[in-house]
Amino acid sequence: MTRAAVLHTTGDHVLSVTLNRPESLNALTPEQREDIIRLLTEASATPEVRAVVITGTGRGFCAGADLRAGGPTGERLPGDVARTLRTGAQRLIAAVLDCEKPVIAAVNGTAAGLGAHLAFACDLVLAAESARFIEVFVRRGLVPDGGGAYLLPRLVGPQRAKELMFFGDALSAPDAERLGLVNRVVRDEELGRTAHAWAERLASGPTRALALTKQLVNASLDTDRTAAFAAEAAAQEINMATADAQEGVRSFVERRDPQYKGH
Repeated sequence: MTRAAVLHTTGDHVLSVTLNRPESLNALTPEQREDIIRLLTEASATPEVRAVVITGTGRGFCAGADLRAGGPTGERLPGDVARTLRTGAQRLIAAVLDCEKPVIAAVNGTAAGLGAHLAFACDLVLAAESARFIEVFVRRGLVPDGGGAYLLPRLVGPQRAKELMFFGDALSAPDAERLGLVNRVVRDEELGRTAHAWAERLASGPTRALALTKQLVNASLDTDRTAAFAAEAAAQEINMATADAQEGVRSFVERRDPQYKGH
């Protein structure tokens, strides 16, 4: 029986996505990448899913792209590499950033290259104490891809981003937390439980408001104040028509806890 390379389950309105190639530290094949993109796209359009957790099995969260799997054969033509990145790694990172549900990375071990960028693209990052993050590209003589040069400066600033990318040193979970790349470091045995608790809390929240908030924050560093204020006003206009927003106001007036339904 063939083992599934990407496991996924849904419960308590949480989609759990698990990379399942522990023998390769969950290095991503093209097939796995497409599975994740599909699951995230479906999560956006599925009312029953209100939060997503991405994690891995074994000692690795994701060791990056699997360079041994699914590579092009034959003569390489000008434009092939750029096209492969646009349709592959960049689509994966965009799928996380554009997912309309909050996405949590539960980093259980090594997150290297594209695997590190997969984690950094998530809305919240939890890391086990044994986790480590590696901008491995320079070790292979490569330019960072998978959105790394876009994500890292926005998370830690250009100087720290260059340090990480120029040297390619492994960054421990506590150091990643200190730099602002990780929200919380927890004991290895508590990672799954903490991730699910955070996801359940998000899943019980006002889903459309969270989606609009995610869009505003993700766009904020790429726009000026005028455009940001206009986007904020438009998002609030859209959100005020949702049932959850009306429930939030009503529960405040009635002095009770809100009961959000995700729409």
